[in-house]
Amino acid sequence: MSILINRSSKVVVQGITGKAGAFFTRDMIRYGTKIVAGVTPGKGGQICEGAPVFDSVLEAVEEAAAEVSIIFIPAALARDSIFEAIDAGIKLVIYLGENMPVHDMMVIKRRLKEKSCRMIGPNTPGIISPGEAKIGFMPYFCYQKGPVGVVSRSGSLSYEVSYGLTRAGIGQSTSVGIGGDPVKGMDFVETLDLFEKDPETQAIVLIGEIGGTDEEQAAGFIKKHVRKPVISFIAGKYAPRNKKMGHAGAIISGGKGTFDSKIDALRDAGVLLAELPHQMPALVKNALTCRRSRE
Repeated sequence: MSILINRSSKVVVQGITGKAGAFFTRDMIRYGTKIVAGVTPGKGGQICEGAPVFDSVLEAVEEAAAEVSIIFIPAALARDSIFEAIDAGIKLVIYLGENMPVHDMMVIKRRLKEKSCRMIGPNTPGIISPGEAKIGFMPYFCYQKGPVGVVSRSGSLSYEVSYGLTRAGIGQSTSVGIGGDPVKGMDFVETLDLFEKDPETQAIVLIGEIGGTDEEQAAGFIKKHVRKPVISFIAGKYAPRNKKMGHAGAIISGGKGTFDSKIDALRDAGVLLAELPHQMPALVKNALTCRRSRE
């Protein structure tokens, strides 16, 4: 079973009439995602990629029963678009863009909590439940339906690891790109909790990187609350010290957020660790075999 989205999820595309919005709407529809509406202020009444266009998200909710929103709006203008989706009653917002101001995300996180809404992003490829729906721009051929949940800070690594699993005959229940920004919507802990509660997810893959304390926090949650096998790869082992690397969230300070601190925390939580991405399929396969033998 998937988490967060499935083939019945009704999606509205904010910014659907723009170049990126229209292009990725076509791609999502081809995959089977249920796009029920688009929103571009001032262009209500049009049809774009087969979906009715409304002037506001509230209209899309009232007229097309939209429940999930994906937003194709420049970062400088994204805050108000995200607020509009939250206030209209959308329950899951996906914002793919980079360069979201940190202060904007701090304010958005407060509104998300007040309205019991979840957000994936910013700086994310989105989310895919193979065979059900994809909301984002990840390459669909990397995925197949199966029992492994994937959560990653890195979009490209999530594709690489998922494709390795797929080629090894190991499918995925859902793959979530939480994004690499320091302040974001859903994090490792929230996603791990959903995978742990999903009866058909039998193992979890966690892909992290240096900087921040997300992985250390995830390790603490895994140690206390996760009973399913967790397999992890952490990028950045050979990153030069004292240099900015990768995502905006890849910042090391106060001795925390280092490769070694993350590895130590995850190992202490009983997580299986891969030194290289291509080792993940064998580790996952062994973990699934052990779990099934115990059952």
